[in-house]
Amino acid sequence: MDLFDVYPLYDVTPVSAEGIEVKDDHGTTYLDFYGGHAVISIGHSHPHYVQRLKEQLDQIGFYSNSIKNPLQNELAQKLGALSGCHDYNLFLCNSGAEANENALKLASFHTGKSKVIAFSNSFHGRTSAAVATTDLPAINAPINKQQQVTFLPLNDFEAFEKSIQTDEYCAVILEAIQGVGGLDEPATEFYQFIAEHCKQYKVVLIADEVQSGFGRSGAFFAFQHHTSTALSVQPDIISIAKGMGNGFPVGGVLIHESIKASYGLLGTTFGGNHLACAATLAVLEVLEKENLIPHAAQLGDYFKEQAKGIPQVKNIKGRGLMLGLEFDFEVGQLRKNLIYNQHIFTGGSKNKNLLRILPALNISKEHIDTLLTSIQTELA
Repeated sequence: MDLFDVYPLYDVTPVSAEGIEVKDDHGTTYLDFYGGHAVISIGHSHPHYVQRLKEQLDQIGFYSNSIKNPLQNELAQKLGALSGCHDYNLFLCNSGAEANENALKLASFHTGKSKVIAFSNSFHGRTSAAVATTDLPAINAPINKQQQVTFLPLNDFEAFEKSIQTDEYCAVILEAIQGVGGLDEPATEFYQFIAEHCKQYKVVLIADEVQSGFGRSGAFFAFQHHTSTALSVQPDIISIAKGMGNGFPVGGVLIHESIKASYGLLGTTFGGNHLACAATLAVLEVLEKENLIPHAAQLGDYFKEQAKGIPQVKNIKGRGLMLGLEFDFEVGQLRKNLIYNQHIFTGGSKNKNLLRILPALNISKEHIDTLLTSIQTELA
């Protein structure tokens, strides 16, 4: 049997990794500035993370959600304390797509409606409703296109107001920093405008923090950058995954306490299993102990300042360590050159001119200097 061939692959086979370094089967060491799509949040093989998982595996790795699992309660309390999202309840699942799928399902249950507002260049996953709210027609099958989704431009106040006041929508789903779409952001005034109008028209606001959450933007959640003394942003539902488990498959949905639970409303076989909880608790403990969220904010500022020295860079996008360098040419060949000549992993996006930078949150200024020097070398 062969693999179902859906991924174009670089000719690199990692066999071990530690921190930001990945070693392949030939003994070559690479610097990982992509983190497997922003998944590696506290570094490869972080000792506390490894120890947490080993100890848990020695006790119990899995049982279903038909029994008590105190680790889930511990995780919910820790997540609420570190994120500042105290008025929410936690549902655990397995991935970002599943988190958004459940978020959209909850919104529809809660409102009794089915239409959704999403935004141009959005990416929310590859499952049924999640992919329907993703602005990539090529990955939407006819079965997905049955969903009723209105795509609007970011920061278009008039278009948004005109749509939401029709009273047809169950949800608005929004990335505070677009990932696959290319690191575009809603303006603070626009995010606040959305939040205000969702409350007015009783539409569920879903903050997709799958890629930007868990400190990557320099705040625990990226939507928190848009809360001011005058106006706050409080989503009804927050979806999380990726950096949440540092490589262990885990996702979750933070659900505001105004949305009530009932038996059978949501369910999952593997979500919230003992190993997944141990992995996520380890990530939260490292984020807190090593002060990685303010560190990400500081290094993001350092990166932006240093990147200004590269003349070919036309735009620097993102926040914290969710960053992008935009050029006036497609970066596919540059990414290949960085891998094969400089031994550095970076990422691409729907914007073919954008080089995405998504390293672990505990990298150093020296790592950033190495990356930028390597980019300049390849552009010379």
